[in-house]
Amino acid sequence: MVEKKQSVLLRYMSSTDHKEIGIAYLWLSLFMAVFGGAFAGLIRLQLSSASAGYLSPEFYNQMLSMHATLMIFFVIIPAFTGFGNYFVPLLIGARDMAFPKLNAFSLWLLVPASVLAFSSFFVQGGAMQAGWTGYQPLASKQFSGTPGVDMWILAIHLLGISSILGAINFIVTILNMRAPGMSLMKMPLFVWSWLTNAAMILVATPVLAGAVTMALTDRHFGTGFFRPSEGGDPLLYQHLFWFYSHPAVYIMIVPGFGVISHIIASFSKKKVFGYRGMVYAIASIGIIGFLVWGHHMFAAGMAPWLRAYFSFMTMLIAVPTGIKVFSWIATMWGGSLRFTTAMMFAMGFISLFVIGGISGIFLANVPVDVQVHDSYFVVGHIHYVLFGGSMMALFAAAFFWIPKMSGRMLSEKLGKITFWLAFIGMNITFLPMHWLGIAGMARRVSTYRPEFEGLNKLESYGYLLLLAAGLLFIYNVFKSIRSGERADDDVWHVNEIQNTLDWQTSSPPPKENFRKIPVVV
Repeated sequence: MVEKKQSVLLRYMSSTDHKEIGIAYLWLSLFMAVFGGAFAGLIRLQLSSASAGYLSPEFYNQMLSMHATLMIFFVIIPAFTGFGNYFVPLLIGARDMAFPKLNAFSLWLLVPASVLAFSSFFVQGGAMQAGWTGYQPLASKQFSGTPGVDMWILAIHLLGISSILGAINFIVTILNMRAPGMSLMKMPLFVWSWLTNAAMILVATPVLAGAVTMALTDRHFGTGFFRPSEGGDPLLYQHLFWFYSHPAVYIMIVPGFGVISHIIASFSKKKVFGYRGMVYAIASIGIIGFLVWGHHMFAAGMAPWLRAYFSFMTMLIAVPTGIKVFSWIATMWGGSLRFTTAMMFAMGFISLFVIGGISGIFLANVPVDVQVHDSYFVVGHIHYVLFGGSMMALFAAAFFWIPKMSGRMLSEKLGKITFWLAFIGMNITFLPMHWLGIAGMARRVSTYRPEFEGLNKLESYGYLLLLAAGLLFIYNVFKSIRSGERADDDVWHVNEIQNTLDWQTSSPPPKENFRKIPVVV
């Protein structure tokens, strides 16, 4: 009797293999990126003219809130989790994650969360309109009575459970399952970045869960955590939310630091300059990231001494960031550079992330922050960090590691076109936002004064370049996986310099990664 071959979909749905789970994370994040990018297109369509009436103010607010929610919680974080799931066990010489079934459970929690997020558009009153932050009292029952807010809160809960369980899995895997001879200070920087990242998730995410639970009970069970009439305080929500959400910025970027370190070293044909300093810098960001949340609240009313503290700590976190940037530059200095697509995205990451970091230093200055708070300057800053940083790092990781994952090369020609479309489009779209913010254009509004129309049109044209880059990347992935050039086991010749375990396996790796657990000498 011939055994019936299992379908690809059923195999992935029932798999506990860390590699297949990592790939599933990546497919999910790519799928959600299509919708998140489409929502951004509707936002830019509305803002392309000062008098445009394409979207109603209510629907515009829904697009704005859900665009940010999708890109942060359903695209960037799951995409880095996908690469982490796939490569952390390979890099430390393990056969799988410590808890394979828990790993699969973490992945599939994203499905009901996705269903809740998209279903909220079809309930009475529509989806979340209070912004991705869910500020009180904007997201209270009084101002946002729609069930869409409750569905958003429940989706955040499911996402948080997924993140917490995943973080526990990463920490246990890294601390307990390293190959013989691999001490902590021999771990690749991508593994260090994920150890730091998982620790941040484990500390920060329960605080967000508490904040949105308090908001939910205020809405339906008569509590008054954030209602002044009941003795509550709306600012308490901001403190709790930003205690999570500022570390969340680093949760979305720290794995990228590890990716960029691998790529810069590989295509400079040098080991990473100052490895130990890089480890301390990544760990320092993980610690200091919890001490700076108040700079989001300078305009909310804060004691002068507390403003001074948060301003100082925000500037201090630039020090370990600067250490990493100088380490990457020193690694490239005097190296034998190969300008592959992955290397171009890595160098683009450095330049754009530095710009985003510098604008963050501007916002650490209290008088400047008070003037540009809730303006497009802040929107430009966060997009330089999250698109110029996180998304460029994800593109770099895709071109660097997909040959290992699929055994097929992505097209370098199409990849370089994708890079220039993304790099130029990114700057055209988000750089003018800084000027608009300084000139006084408020964020989260569907209309604006006529004098802002010229730069907004320019930004909308920039979005078209980003759209073209995204579509070309998707075409490249599907075409190359089906019929791309075969990839060698060490296609980038990484082991000539770094000697990491991921490139010592076949492309793609076998079922349990290694025939025999390697010994690190």
